[in-house]
Amino acid sequence: MADKAQFQDRLLSLGLARVSEAAAIASARLIGRGDEKAADQAAVNAMRDQLNLLEIDGTVVIGEGERDEAPMLYIGEKVGTGTGPAVDIALDPLEGTTLTAKDMPNALTVIAMAPAGTLLHAPDTYMEKLAIGPGYRPGTVTMNMSPSERVSALASAKGVSTENITVCVLERPRHEDLIDEIRSTGAAIRLITDGDVAGVMHCAEPEVTGIDMYMGSGGAPEGVLAAAALKCMGGQFFGKLLFRNDDERARATKAGITNFDRVYTRDDLVRADVIFAATGVTNGSLLTGIRREPGWITTETILMRSKTGSVRRVTYRSPL
Repeated sequence: MADKAQFQDRLLSLGLARVSEAAAIASARLIGRGDEKAADQAAVNAMRDQLNLLEIDGTVVIGEGERDEAPMLYIGEKVGTGTGPAVDIALDPLEGTTLTAKDMPNALTVIAMAPAGTLLHAPDTYMEKLAIGPGYRPGTVTMNMSPSERVSALASAKGVSTENITVCVLERPRHEDLIDEIRSTGAAIRLITDGDVAGVMHCAEPEVTGIDMYMGSGGAPEGVLAAAALKCMGGQFFGKLLFRNDDERARATKAGITNFDRVYTRDDLVRADVIFAATGVTNGSLLTGIRREPGWITTETILMRSKTGSVRRVTYRSPL
């Protein structure tokens, strides 16, 4: 019984890929249809159905919202057959609902799994995020640095000028000052309209994506998913919760957060080995989107295990 209850990441990883693939395939028919809610719901339904086939005692810790806000895949929902290891699950059935509805790049389905009690129960608030790729010493960049200092420090560590650094930033009015300061260093900015999990993941493969660093604020739950990805791919991640009102502070307290000023590292957010899967819905820098041919549908999934550092790219072709 003791062995059965262990987190068998190698055995569970292919099952996690199937979960991610199913959500992507379900949302495929809604790419470019302009209906964000329908695309998201299709992905949610498919992801939940597949999760419930896995032999796990799973608890959703990052999901579609609080129980009274989401009918399924809500925070605290139990998933799986209940007969396997106890696990925490963080998911975004469709990261980039707007991207999907408008047929824009980098929409993904995303899911991570780790032993029970090891993923931060991030409240539904904003988080200031900072990420760089692998190969840099600890402390190369910090939250205490200004944006321009971070660019200079990373350029120095990389052995290039600041003009050779590219920073990914979510395009929002709140980031106008951040964008101005980054550009004052001579660095380039890759603006994204949505999907900051993918934005952070881009830092882990700068030679492929051309992105060296991620900066800016976005959803805290997505921060945990991004940290899970970087724990597998390599790289540094820092996050600090941001609160706009007392209701958000109450959400954080309910989630067990006691220090509102804490800067979380990657390994604070994901405290044990994790497996991570993401499937492309629309074409992007990291993954090819859903391809439909007469009678067939093809997906590409990135499947990763932090325990071994393995990164697999899985192509799945299925008859329609």
